[in-house]
Amino acid sequence: MRYAVTAVSGQLGQEIARKLIERTDHASVIGLARTPGNAPELGIEVRPGDYDQPDALRTSLAGVDALVLVSGMALPEDRIGQHRNVIEAAKAAGVAKIVYTSIQGPEVGTAFSPVVQSNRQTEADIRASGLDWAIGRNGIYIEPDVEYIDSYRAKGEIANSAGDGKCGYTTRSELAHAYAALLTRDELNGQTFDLNGTPITQAELTQYMNAAYGTALTYRSMSAEDYVADRTAELGDFIGPIIGGIYDGIRRGAFDASGDYEAATGRPHQSWEDYFASLLR
Repeated sequence: MRYAVTAVSGQLGQEIARKLIERTDHASVIGLARTPGNAPELGIEVRPGDYDQPDALRTSLAGVDALVLVSGMALPEDRIGQHRNVIEAAKAAGVAKIVYTSIQGPEVGTAFSPVVQSNRQTEADIRASGLDWAIGRNGIYIEPDVEYIDSYRAKGEIANSAGDGKCGYTTRSELAHAYAALLTRDELNGQTFDLNGTPITQAELTQYMNAAYGTALTYRSMSAEDYVADRTAELGDFIGPIIGGIYDGIRRGAFDASGDYEAATGRPHQSWEDYFASLLR
């Protein structure tokens, strides 16, 4: 079997490739990247993988048995067509199975919802492709909060619009473990899995951050409108509202679910106690 992972120059794609190498070997894993020269050194073959270049995709997928399609980062209306390019190229190249990295979230009612809707369309396209498939729906990455610690420390608080809502966060490493399992275990074919850890509130996240970093942060709830304005001022008119929409979804309970991580991997998701203890180490 030969396995391929798209977007291997990105953080999730390269982590999935590493987990696949651990499960198989370097010769069995192929990376695809829009700019192969930007891919990290993983000891594997890296081929061109621009989602807007269907002919090149067909060539790059030659000899591949199963593929992880890492969801793109384009505008929602653009990524549907990009993902279809990958699906059609996979079919033309004789790929037997696609695993898709989808997302959890509210399908209507927030600024994040168009992104969720675009992912749901790709899920439908994959189910209709005639190929074997498995779909994971990612929880929200917890790493951005960890990477934001200096800003939190400077402000003395974590402030957003999630309120008392719980979020089933996850990590890229745990997701990569799950996607390696979904790709290599055919008994999981034809199923969709919510991939997340135990849901926690922002107040609980704040306590974990304080324990890991020796800070005295507090949590402050903001209105959805104020938080969108805050994120837009810092991140711009595209990403800002999306981030605001994610936290509005947390407030509405869209990410408060136990998930299917153990069903996909055979073990529980890493606990938040263990994760934050690992940061201390």
